[in-house]
Amino acid sequence: MTKIALITGANKGIGHEIVRLLAGQGVTAIVGARDEERGRAAGERLGQPYVRIDVTDEASVAAAAKWIETEYGRLDILVNNAGIVGGPAAHQPSAAAAEQVREVYETNVFGVVTVTNAMLPLLRRSEAGRIVNVSSELGSLAMAGDPESPFLAFNALAYNSSKSALNMVTVCYAKELKDTPIKVNAGTPGYCATDLNGHTGPRTAEQGAAIAVRLATLDADGPTGAYMNDDGAVRW
Repeated sequence: MTKIALITGANKGIGHEIVRLLAGQGVTAIVGARDEERGRAAGERLGQPYVRIDVTDEASVAAAAKWIETEYGRLDILVNNAGIVGGPAAHQPSAAAAEQVREVYETNVFGVVTVTNAMLPLLRRSEAGRIVNVSSELGSLAMAGDPESPFLAFNALAYNSSKSALNMVTVCYAKELKDTPIKVNAGTPGYCATDLNGHTGPRTAEQGAAIAVRLATLDADGPTGAYMNDDGAVRW
């Protein structure tokens, strides 16, 4: 039976590559994007279906869930990839206004909760549901305070703290769903060259997508409630 996946923020960058890689494994990988024109174009380019979904809009998320139910009847994989960095003022702690931080959380944290809760009834119909939250090493509290960490200088209040919150969101869902076939994990793509950072990262979007694809296709013996990159577990 063909697996059905939804990837949010999938019209470009890492999300686009997650769709491409999953499709290469025979998965029907739905391109989820809020921009209909770009989302449809990505779907056509990848040969995969498209659904409009704005993770900050509950009505949009509910409509996407209804469409997936009508078209496929279930969902096997959810990749919560949509994310934003926020403007420069949201990076420096002393300069960040609460509203700027809140804007980042709306997508990176609250959007994940909204989408996950909307899709859970469909994931429960899967024989082996998988939820992957695209996190970041910048969300690691251990590395944030480690003077030897390569990420020490990246002190973006809104983004970093939103990924720390996302990690806890991941653990909470994993604990609730531990007695079900659904596994919930956080994957860190590394510093990839995408629109998110002005294409300054040393890794490609395809390289960044690999961990999400691995966690999306875990077998029954795979972990749940984990925080991982290509090399294994990341320090919380």
